[in-house]
Amino acid sequence: MKIMNTLLSATCVLSLAATGCIKQDAPPEGIAKAIPTNDQVAIKLPANAARLDAPALGQLSTYYVTTRGVTQTFNGGSAWALILVHTIVQYPVTSVSGNTYTWGPWSGNALDPAIYKLDVTANGDGTFDYTLSGHAKSDATNHFLAVIDGHADPRPGELLGNGSFLLDFEAARTVNPIDNANNKGQVDVHYDLAAKHLDLMIISTDANGQPASADYSYDETAGGGGNMTFSVLANVGGTAAAETATIRSRWLGTGAGRGDARISGGDLGSAQALASECWSTAFTRVYYTDNVNFAATEGDVAQCAFATADLPQ
Repeated sequence: MKIMNTLLSATCVLSLAATGCIKQDAPPEGIAKAIPTNDQVAIKLPANAARLDAPALGQLSTYYVTTRGVTQTFNGGSAWALILVHTIVQYPVTSVSGNTYTWGPWSGNALDPAIYKLDVTANGDGTFDYTLSGHAKSDATNHFLAVIDGHADPRPGELLGNGSFLLDFEAARTVNPIDNANNKGQVDVHYDLAAKHLDLMIISTDANGQPASADYSYDETAGGGGNMTFSVLANVGGTAAAETATIRSRWLGTGAGRGDARISGGDLGSAQALASECWSTAFTRVYYTDNVNFAATEGDVAQCAFATADLPQ
């Protein structure tokens, strides 16, 4: 958000355009439609504002809360990146070099610690590459680091394109260590609007500084339903060995759904801890079971929106 505030300061951008300090070139044709909007790549999960930390039968589902938390985290992270790029390309281009169009650099006000710019390359095959980069004002080398790096392919047609973008929070911290002191890791996003599919890979470190990674996939299904799989490789307890924790959530357009979870590897060896929970259209638990006695089995599996557990290999 600090990056967005710096780049989109109305007094900065509009005053430059009004005074003729930036070149009044048009952006490459189609770039605004080529890059997806945050709504197009958002994970659409039915929402409920309530939350309980120790749900029981009839109370808010733990797996629904977990699924919602993961989707909100991704939706928020991708939204600021895409809104930012979409907003910048609405303004006149600062400079053009061949097939590369540049907005900026912008330095914000005197107290902003970083300088940013956006470069968009219109490729000969109809695709676009875009990079939002920056450097600290204290960096005398003026070397720009990529904070957002993306590729957009609009050729399948409007609302049917595909592409990818990388959010580099390590670079963001180097560019602006004041506002991004706690940022770390990278998120690599791949999307296919025609297939209504998203893939994410998250690379970061855990609270102890040890490597941790996560994979996420999402498919929007007919009637407003969805299918999400989230898998984390990290040390979830015991020795320093890393375990794989996976949760798969499926839901209908009505909001009713099912979450199945598995912890494997690491300290568990060849064993697996498995659990399943189903929730109603009001997002309350209607069924729960596990194979390691985390909690007692309760509810009626016949009330589940999906009758059986289904986890990826």
